[in-house]
Amino acid sequence: MGRKDSSGCCCCCEWLCGCLFSCILSCIFQILCTILVIAALAAFIFWLILRPNEVKFHVTDASLTQFNFTTNNTLHYNLALNVSIRNPNKRIGFYYDTIEANANYQGKRFDTETLTPFYQGHKNTTVVNAVFQGQQLVLLGTDEVSQFDSEKTDGVFGISLKLNLRIRPKLGWIKVWTLKPKVKCDLNVPLKSNGTSLTAFEATKCSYDL
Repeated sequence: MGRKDSSGCCCCCEWLCGCLFSCILSCIFQILCTILVIAALAAFIFWLILRPNEVKFHVTDASLTQFNFTTNNTLHYNLALNVSIRNPNKRIGFYYDTIEANANYQGKRFDTETLTPFYQGHKNTTVVNAVFQGQQLVLLGTDEVSQFDSEKTDGVFGISLKLNLRIRPKLGWIKVWTLKPKVKCDLNVPLKSNGTSLTAFEATKCSYDL
């Protein structure tokens, strides 16, 4: 009796396995594409409903009553800032969990203050106060000292405020992911002497520091 040829059976099995594998891959691909389309459509509808707008930051007032740089590289300062935060959104509120305010002069940080956390509702403007007072070792080069002396003569100092934030948007009763934006405010702050200054401080719009 002759042996049965099993090669045809093996080829048939391989062909069936290949077809089954291809079908499974095709189904997975179609499912993933469908999920992506649904997610994109849901995100678009979500955006149409909420129309999120950018929160706006302004420094509306600044009071600088001391800003002296001594020969031992120590900066003595007394600076108070009012920062206006405007939420223009109709349906989105924000939890400000962390507000770290950094005061900088010529790119060098001389003080850091942590402000009080708060919740900001819809279409709301909140004013926060940042007060920097004390003394700090600040190493300035020759050109930077020359710029300090020039600004001291003019009575106006270029000071930068940087805000490092941790905020959570609130949509109805849902609190979503945490955002960590950075905000920068480049200010020209007049020095006050005996309660008066040569020029008035001009409200300044801040930008997002990318």
